[in-house]
Amino acid sequence: MELQTDGEGFLSNRADWTEEVAREIASRDGVELNELHLKYIAEARRMFEEGGVVPPLRGFVKQMGIDKKDLYDAFMTGPMKLICKWGGLPKPTGCV
Repeated sequence: MELQTDGEGFLSNRADWTEEVAREIASRDGVELNELHLKYIAEARRMFEEGGVVPPLRGFVKQMGIDKKDLYDAFMTGPMKLICKWGGLPKPTGCV
């Protein structure tokens, strides 16, 4: 699949995002997305559409009603960065 991404693999054009694109980007990172990943991605995308910003980790877990550990269990490291990368969202503020 041909995708326009930046040097870190984030989509250059958010409008290009689909679930298939998410699966492709994640597979490039060596991960096969599951339903839990997709649930978190869908919620982050919804929050971004409503608020215009990538949700911070603390606000995201609060709104989802989950423990931060749950995200780290699903995404291992940098959960919001991966959620945004695979979800076609901008890189979260504070991620370097």
